[in-house]
Amino acid sequence: MSGDWYRNDGDDLLLFVRVQPRSSKDGFAEIMEDCRKLRIKAAPVDGKANDHLVRYLSKLLGVPKSDIRVETGHASRNKRIRVKGLSRLPDSLC
Repeated sequence: MSGDWYRNDGDDLLLFVRVQPRSSKDGFAEIMEDCRKLRIKAAPVDGKANDHLVRYLSKLLGVPKSDIRVETGHASRNKRIRVKGLSRLPDSLC
């Protein structure tokens, strides 16, 4: 698998994802050209999908929600997410 959908930025990790809201379950899917599809159950209404995304990643990566920030793409399916203090992804996601 390619690592084009994530990279290190100093002590942080940047994730490039394409969110598919209103999915039947949460989880990472296929790797696309320069991002990875991420399915989430929440609907894209009033920021609920972004909030759900942060909670899901926090639990999955074992970091506090305050260490995860959607940097770009707040109103888009394509998002850049910064995870503070995480230098690498768990092997199960690579």
